[in-house]
Amino acid sequence: MMTIDTARYRLDPNQLRWFCDPEQFGFDCTNSVEPLEQFIGQDRALRAIDFGLNIHRTGYNIFVTGLSGSGRATAVKSSIESLIQKKITDGESFPLYDWCYIFNFDNPDCPNGLRLKAGEGKLFAADTDALLKNLKEVISKTFASDDYKNQKQLLIDEHQRRHRQAIQDLEKQASDGGFAFRMTSIGPILVPMREGKAMTQEQYVALDDAEKEDIENHRQALLSRINKAFENVHLLESELKNQVAELDRKVAGLSITPVFVAFSEKYSASPEVRSFLNRLQDFTLSFIHLFRESPESQAQHPQTAAFQRIQDPFNPFRVNVFVDNAERTQPPIIQENHPNWSNLFGRIERRAFMGTYFSDHTMLKSGALHQANGGYIIMYFRDLIVNPGVWDGLKRVLKTGELKMEDPWEQYGLIAPQGLKPDPLPFQVKVVLIADDLLYRLLTFYDEEFRDLFKVKADFDTQILRTDSILSSYACFVKACCDLEKLLPFDRGGVAKSLEYASRMISDQNKLTSRLGAVKDLLIEADFWSRQDSAQVVSASHVQRAIEEKRRRHGLIEERLQEYILADVLFIDTDGAVPGQINGLSVTDLGDYSFGRPSRITVRTYLGKQGIVNIERESRLSGRIHDKGVMILGGYLGYRYAQNKPLSLAGSVCFEQSYEGVEGDSASLAETCALLSSLVSIPLRQDIAVTGSINQKGEVQPVGGVNQKIEGFFKTCEARGLSGTQGVIIPTSNVRNLMLEEEVVQAVREGRFHVYAVRTVDEALEILSGMPVGERREDGNYDPETFNDLIDRRLRENVLLLRRLSEKNDEEKKEKKENTDPAEEKSDHSSLTLLDK
Repeated sequence: MMTIDTARYRLDPNQLRWFCDPEQFGFDCTNSVEPLEQFIGQDRALRAIDFGLNIHRTGYNIFVTGLSGSGRATAVKSSIESLIQKKITDGESFPLYDWCYIFNFDNPDCPNGLRLKAGEGKLFAADTDALLKNLKEVISKTFASDDYKNQKQLLIDEHQRRHRQAIQDLEKQASDGGFAFRMTSIGPILVPMREGKAMTQEQYVALDDAEKEDIENHRQALLSRINKAFENVHLLESELKNQVAELDRKVAGLSITPVFVAFSEKYSASPEVRSFLNRLQDFTLSFIHLFRESPESQAQHPQTAAFQRIQDPFNPFRVNVFVDNAERTQPPIIQENHPNWSNLFGRIERRAFMGTYFSDHTMLKSGALHQANGGYIIMYFRDLIVNPGVWDGLKRVLKTGELKMEDPWEQYGLIAPQGLKPDPLPFQVKVVLIADDLLYRLLTFYDEEFRDLFKVKADFDTQILRTDSILSSYACFVKACCDLEKLLPFDRGGVAKSLEYASRMISDQNKLTSRLGAVKDLLIEADFWSRQDSAQVVSASHVQRAIEEKRRRHGLIEERLQEYILADVLFIDTDGAVPGQINGLSVTDLGDYSFGRPSRITVRTYLGKQGIVNIERESRLSGRIHDKGVMILGGYLGYRYAQNKPLSLAGSVCFEQSYEGVEGDSASLAETCALLSSLVSIPLRQDIAVTGSINQKGEVQPVGGVNQKIEGFFKTCEARGLSGTQGVIIPTSNVRNLMLEEEVVQAVREGRFHVYAVRTVDEALEILSGMPVGERREDGNYDPETFNDLIDRRLRENVLLLRRLSEKNDEEKKEKKENTDPAEEKSDHSSLTLLDK
């Protein structure tokens, strides 16, 4: 039998890893490198962000997608800052405002919003406080003056004169009627007189009934006239109160008008402020007693009844500086990391009193959206969506362009608040949300409003094409990390090793990862090990140690599985040859760490027509992609071997010692080789593991995790002792993904381990079986004494055997029918019919 030279499938050690040459860098260490100012790659995403920031139309908010650690938030913030600086350079100004809430005199439960220029909010609040203090002093002095007291006394004296005159008139009317006039707590009374003196009780009792009746009738008539006249006395008292109140208002108006005029002149450019001051002046005149009375007497004054729910009687003077931009010279850039309802939309604080809650305009607190008004806000969508109601609230704000303060829990009855409905504020903010691409696609499919509100997508790539300029930018990034984190400088060897790590992260020799956060973590850990060695710079050995230490910290499960393999708890052969058995490769992903592990795959074939049975699928341990791979395997067999005959085949495929789900089609190449090996009982090498998926034409397709898979089998072979024949078969299309650990590359360079790359199933079979596969000739047969020839002949034999068995079975049935008595046949038929019923 002809032997096969497998050397043509072996990969050169230089193909197994991209080595970054430190000599290509024109520096000895990063001290002589300028720190990175621009982002590495991501031109598509940055152009999209710039577009979204510069277009000022409704709905053109930005949704940033990409993996965490790719610098999405930093890139957005940097783009905004660059845009602002460009506008400053171009001489553009930024209209910034302070927002205040003031007392609403028409409806205190609906505070009014007030817009002022940036920095005027605090000044206005301080001025109103000073105004209140000034008014108290002015009013107090005015009502304590002798002029006011004299004018008030004149009114009182006149009232007393008219009051005495009225009483005297009433006494005269009573006296002329023969009665004495007396004032009591219950009103005026009339006492009958005799001989110019009021009658005593004894004198009145001594009168006969006729006299008493006459006196009583006369008294009732006179009392009726006196009561009517007495109403004028009460009117005099009301008249005095009105006169005193008018005097107070007149005197107070003369004293406070100059104060308000001086205050109004300062804010003459703001109609809203002037209107508020006019209402405030009317309030002061209407409630002038608040400025004169002591706090103890204020609560008892009847005119304060409408304001008892306001704890501070001077609340109308209080200005709530809701948004203060006094310290800002540029549009705000807010990054809200905890976007719950209160932090985003603000809150209405309340004060408990006597078993209920009170609130006013001074208890309104702004949220991140208020603070970002006129600028930009950046949020992570996952943080936003986990808070109930926030996403719907944000969409409502973006649609209406108004920012209302609402309490989302009122409808649930969880609290019993005093309801405030402040004026909505206009909303002009560029909203930037950050999430992964899956969430973006889900929102696009299931949220009709999303596409209208976030029309700009900025997609951050996970990888960057490796070019000379990108390598230089990475070196500048290392320098920037050193400056930011106070790290030791990296020599060019350390920079080169970190670049190799960046290439390994995405398993591509021609690209680098864009997740610079992970690279930054590596630099920090390498700096730690460098300081442990008391080194002055971070070298390649320190970066390599950081990689190894991290792998050791996370590799407990991987080590435990290797121990099970060495102890023959998990059956894995690394030498010899066995028919229908092969070593497949899989990847275990733990989230923060992934590693490869070999798995024994066995196939057993037998005579039949039911095809291939996937044991994993039958036991419900198989995923849909793995099921698809096994079905493709059946399609390949039919395409390759059943063009001129039926495919008479039965077999079962199993992942041995697999007690968890199996997913993916990367084992379909191994399963195909094992199936064909079992069919013709040709042993396959156990010192070679296989990974790769196939299509129905038998072409080997690329798979994921190829580095971890190779390294997993290498560690198993190394633990048992490298024989020099062991290796791994991978798809040729995966060669560009190879970034193997240096110890694996060194073992290949020394000939102690091998990596084979194949394009078809036939090439893999040649390596595993050591015999030629054979090509199909024009007559439909394969080259004799080849792998495919043996398979073809076995399948033909199966067809003949199945045909003979079928013919023999038919003959036995026919013979049995001929030898059966008709009566017995009828009886049997009746029995069967009865059983059927």
